Amino acid sequence: MVKRVYLDHSATTPVRPEVAELMMTYLTDRFGNPSSLHGFGREAKKGIENARWQVAQVIGAEPEEVIFTSGGTEADNLAIIGTALANQEKGKHIITSSIEHHAVLDACRYLEKQGFQVTYLPVDEMGSVNPAEVAQAIADQTILISIMHANNEVGTIQPIEEIGQIAKEKGIIFHVDAVQTFGKVPVNVNALQVDLLSASAHKIYGPKGTGCLYIRQGTRVEPLLHGGSQEQTQRPGTENTAGIIGFGLAAELASQEMAQNAAHLTQLRERLVKGITGSIEDVKLNGHPVRRVPGHINVSFLHLEGESLLFALDMEGIAASSGSACAAGAIEPSHVLTAIGLPPEVAQASVRMTLGRGNTVEDIDYVLEVLPGIVERLRQTASFSRQAAK
Repeated sequence: MVKRVYLDHSATTPVRPEVAELMMTYLTDRFGNPSSLHGFGREAKKGIENARWQVAQVIGAEPEEVIFTSGGTEADNLAIIGTALANQEKGKHIITSSIEHHAVLDACRYLEKQGFQVTYLPVDEMGSVNPAEVAQAIADQTILISIMHANNEVGTIQPIEEIGQIAKEKGIIFHVDAVQTFGKVPVNVNALQVDLLSASAHKIYGPKGTGCLYIRQGTRVEPLLHGGSQEQTQRPGTENTAGIIGFGLAAELASQEMAQNAAHLTQLRERLVKGITGSIEDVKLNGHPVRRVPGHINVSFLHLEGESLLFALDMEGIAASSGSACAAGAIEPSHVLTAIGLPPEVAQASVRMTLGRGNTVEDIDYVLEVLPGIVERLRQTASFSRQAAK
């Protein structure tokens, strides 16, 4: 039987057993509509408010500043489009970076079609935004800055505190997509000086389909949905009670275990990086070498195609992800890897391996056992194909 090793925790994580168990009680026994006034409804409402408090504690916010959503994408859209619509009388200029998640980039592109102007800041070769360039991009019409806390592809953690200080001094609303850092590294909305912050449950061993948007008290955000008074009218509709309650417990547990998990993942990451660089030639590590999410690796294996490597790893029971995305039937280089200056052939040779709390030293050693042979075989095949094409 092939050993199975999951190295794609930045894509999603398994739901923790204790989280699933708690959720099940709200899918069966405590199934009431939180808006109902009877005992069943009050019981569900109490569970949601407890989860709101749990999530708020992780980021140093007040519970009433946490709005539950269907996930990080909805939270990003509500933050960006909602803020733009609510504050457009002040101006129609937004600043973001070229390496944001598509939930941010596509929301900004939508706003451009509505008459807004967006500045997409470049990043350096480590995938980091320069705070000075943020300050230089600010204009009289600027109403929003949106910079992710850590990049989902290369793992680089951005200088959010410095950018937050710039935004605060200029009186500009500051949004941070913290989907990849919430529950993994310290995230405090006051220390980072953010006004809006997005997070998602399924990145921290909670359920899919649940996330939140932190909205600092006094920040104006126009709702994108209409039809009820739930979530302070910011996100109407019957709440995903079980998902929200699962999110709350997952957030609390992640916060309690953050230091322990970070140390464990950093140790495994260094073992994997050392093993790859020590046994395989022509590899390039992408992203900041130190200022990065624990357990996050992005590496380019030169002279081969990343998708082929992923398929070969999958055949050996190893799940990873690629720096490439399939668009219109053709493999296109990742916008993140292109933004950090990688040529298309290097970007398309990139693989992301993201570790989780369940990974072990034995997992890493198994990967290091099979990976060099796979890379050598694929490079030989690629070389033969290039020669045959001449």
